[in-house]
Amino acid sequence: MRTYWRTNGTLCTIQEWEPNCWIQVTCPTEEDQQILEEQFNIPDYFFPDISDTDERARYEYDDGWMLIILRIPYVKEIRSRTPYTTVPIGIIHKRDVTITVCYYETNMMIDFVSFHQKRGEGFTDYVDMTFRLFLSSAVWYLKRLKQINSLIEKAKRNLDREVNNESLIGLSRLQDSLTYFITSIRGNETLLSKLKFKLQIDELDADLIEDVNIEMSQARETTNIYSNILESTMDTYSSIINNNMNTVMRTLTSVSIILMFPTLIASLFGMNLINGMEDNKYGFIIAMVLSAAISGLFWWIFRHKRLI
Repeated sequence: MRTYWRTNGTLCTIQEWEPNCWIQVTCPTEEDQQILEEQFNIPDYFFPDISDTDERARYEYDDGWMLIILRIPYVKEIRSRTPYTTVPIGIIHKRDVTITVCYYETNMMIDFVSFHQKRGEGFTDYVDMTFRLFLSSAVWYLKRLKQINSLIEKAKRNLDREVNNESLIGLSRLQDSLTYFITSIRGNETLLSKLKFKLQIDELDADLIEDVNIEMSQARETTNIYSNILESTMDTYSSIINNNMNTVMRTLTSVSIILMFPTLIASLFGMNLINGMEDNKYGFIIAMVLSAAISGLFWWIFRHKRLI
């Protein structure tokens, strides 16, 4: 889907392309890609690079065109092993043509447009828009991190009541999401530090870059904190599970030893050999009392040593 935006003054939609407008492409079809390539002669490998979910944050030049790939947070609507992840968004620019391409419909881009429309302001140039996208991505990383933290706390409350596989698997998946986040944030920070020297920035852009650096740093530190907390939590519950397992195995071993003595006595008296109690009318009672006494003795010993 292609949307054309006039960016000077208030951000508003227009019907067709005009110089210095912003072309927003979301979930592009083959037709969208073909139209843009034919109309503006965009290098044909730009779109496959942007569609690659594993593409790292970077920039490159080709025949006057500049491609900037930024990693932004994304929440999968369907049930997934990794509900929170990151996807690439491409910023393509050459002279009076500025295009953003994202193969996913994200809340960040919807909020990005809505925010600037409510404030009644557009962008001074493509450099301003690029750094504002960086700022928006950092803000949305922080928003998603708050949601992840809420899920972590919910899982911990469930585990406090009962250690179950579902909650542990949920924490493991959130750990994967945090790994994606920290990798993408670091990549965005590296890309930002390079673009500061490649793009023509003015004083306003410099102030905006400083804000982006602050938000990016906060997002990175927050991700690290949550990742450390989650790792510590997983280690704690892993230790609890192991301790519970050791307790169960110790109890079963103690019970097996206690029951071994009645079995031994019954086996001795049950052998077809002369043992002096064949004709004793109290033989069975003696065997039972002896078994109970020895079992009770060892139960008291194990109890005293806290083995059961």
